[in-house]
Amino acid sequence: MNPPSAQRQLALDLQLQAPASLANFIPGRNLECLSVLTSLAAGKREHRFVYLWGSQGSGRSHLLRALTGDGRIIEPDSALHQFQFDPQHRLYLADDVDEFDETAQQALFHLYNQVLATPSVALVCTGGQPPRSLKLREDLRTRLGWGLVFELHLLDDHDKSLALQAMADERGVALAPDVLPWMLAHRSRDIRSLVAEFDALDRFALARQRPITLALVREWLAGEQQNDASR
Repeated sequence: MNPPSAQRQLALDLQLQAPASLANFIPGRNLECLSVLTSLAAGKREHRFVYLWGSQGSGRSHLLRALTGDGRIIEPDSALHQFQFDPQHRLYLADDVDEFDETAQQALFHLYNQVLATPSVALVCTGGQPPRSLKLREDLRTRLGWGLVFELHLLDDHDKSLALQAMADERGVALAPDVLPWMLAHRSRDIRSLVAEFDALDRFALARQRPITLALVREWLAGEQQNDASR
């Protein structure tokens, strides 16, 4: 058995998730959206205005943060009205625009017009509803619907299973056939949590030189429960 310190480290590993990137976004039915954003990240400007919407867990914030290497991200609590437009920022990224107050909406409206006048710059926005349903000022809502609009679809269990199996195959991990169905039935439904948990299980199995079986999963969970009880 590993010492308690090693088990605690595994718990920390589970909580730490890899930085968002386009490469680690699992597209499922969102492949067209991913393709457009990949083109934007590569500097192509065929489409310069993109709006992403979907329910919580659909990956809209993940995708926005995946683009921050070449862009500036704007969130509802940021001082959007306090910065000047800079064409050196090739991408502007506005998250959760449905939560913007009147001041932020006004600033985003002006930002949209500045981006429109600068062919080298693009704007990607996200929200929880399609543009026509947003409770925003009419001129801003209209502009958000001018470009490409993508509804982000949640991954179904089949897609989640394929993604986790692909991870196992890529790492050369032996995975018993009943592990993934059990995880999908009994663990978090969120794909990022499932990926983080699989990564922790992989480390746990590697430390013991054992394949990932349902018995190993339960052994790992029992150790986590003991750690939680001792804290």
